[in-house]
Amino acid sequence: MKTDDFNFPLPDELIAQFPLANRADSRMLYVNSNQSALRDAAFKDLPAYLKQGDVIVFNNTRVVKARLAGFKSTGGKVEVMIERILDTQLARALIRASHAPAIGSTLLLENVITAQVEAREQDIYTLRFIHSQPLIELLDQYGHTPLPPYIERIATISDESRYQTVFAQETGAVAAPTAGLHFDETMLTTLQTLGVKVAWITLHVGAGTFQPVRVENIDQHIMHTEQYHIPAETIEIIRECKAGGGSVLAVGTTSLRALEASALIGDGELVAGSNETNLFITPGFQFRVVDQLLTNFHLPRSTLLMLVSAFAGIETIRHAYQHAVDNHYRFFSYGDAMLIKGDSQS
Repeated sequence: MKTDDFNFPLPDELIAQFPLANRADSRMLYVNSNQSALRDAAFKDLPAYLKQGDVIVFNNTRVVKARLAGFKSTGGKVEVMIERILDTQLARALIRASHAPAIGSTLLLENVITAQVEAREQDIYTLRFIHSQPLIELLDQYGHTPLPPYIERIATISDESRYQTVFAQETGAVAAPTAGLHFDETMLTTLQTLGVKVAWITLHVGAGTFQPVRVENIDQHIMHTEQYHIPAETIEIIRECKAGGGSVLAVGTTSLRALEASALIGDGELVAGSNETNLFITPGFQFRVVDQLLTNFHLPRSTLLMLVSAFAGIETIRHAYQHAVDNHYRFFSYGDAMLIKGDSQS
C-alpha cells in the first residue's frame, strides 16, 4: 500500500492547541467496524459501551520533561528532544538545528547542562550528559514538557499536569499516551462500579511516534522501537475476561501495540515481563487480543492512522475521519476521542 492511501485534508483550525477545561468533556465518535456505523457521542458516554466483565487496559507511563533548548559550541541554536533515556548519563535524542552537530561536539543546554554528541544513526543522536546529577533529575529540574510539534505554542505550567494522565506512574515516556488524557478519577470510579476490570501495561512512548512516514510504499517504512512491560496480573485479568465472553478495550494505540506485540511473541498467548517492540501494524494485521480501541484522531500519513485503519478497516476510517472533519471534531493530542469496535465484535 502507498503512504498517500492514508492522507486526508485537515483544516488547521481543527488541530487542538489547548486541552478542554475538564478532561472528560471531550466528544467521542463511536465506530462499529462490522456495520460501518458512526455515532456522535460524548466521552462521558463511554460506560454505556461497556459491560460487567469487560476489561479496560491503560498505559501507566509517565511523561518526562524531555525538551531542552541550548546552543552548539559554535554558537548555533539547538533544540533537543530526548527520545529514550539509556542510563544515568546517556540518552537517544532528536536534535533540531540549522546545521547538524558534529560527532564529538558539545552542546550547552538550558545554560546549565553540557552534553557531548557521541553518535548518530539516521535522525537519532546518542548524547552523553556530563553532570553529577542523574539525567532523569536534570530533566525534571531543567526540562520542558515535550508538546508535539503540531501544538504551535510554548508549553505552560498547566501542560505539566494536563499532558499527563491522572494514572501516570512509570517514568519514561517522551510523549503522552493521549487517549488516556480523557479520563478523570470520576470516570475511573464509574467504570469500576459498573464491574469493568481495570488492567495496566507500561509502554514508554518515544519521539518516533511523531516521525512521518517518508517512503512511498508503507512496507519499506522502518518502525521505531519502544519499551513495554506487561504484568502477569494483567494477563490473568485478560484471560478471565476472554473466557467469560468479555471484551478487551485498549486505551490508546500504545496499549494495543504492547498487547499485540506480546501475543506475537507468545504465538497467540500474552507473555508477562519486559520487552521491546518495533511492531508496525498495517491493514491485513491479525489482531489476537484487543476487541475495542479508544483512541484520538491521528496525523495524516502516520503509522498511527495506518494502525487504526488496520483495526477498523480502511474505508471505515476514511468515512469516520471525513465525518469528524465535517462535524468539527478536535484533532490530535488535546483533541476528541474515537471508540472503535473491532471486526471480532458483533
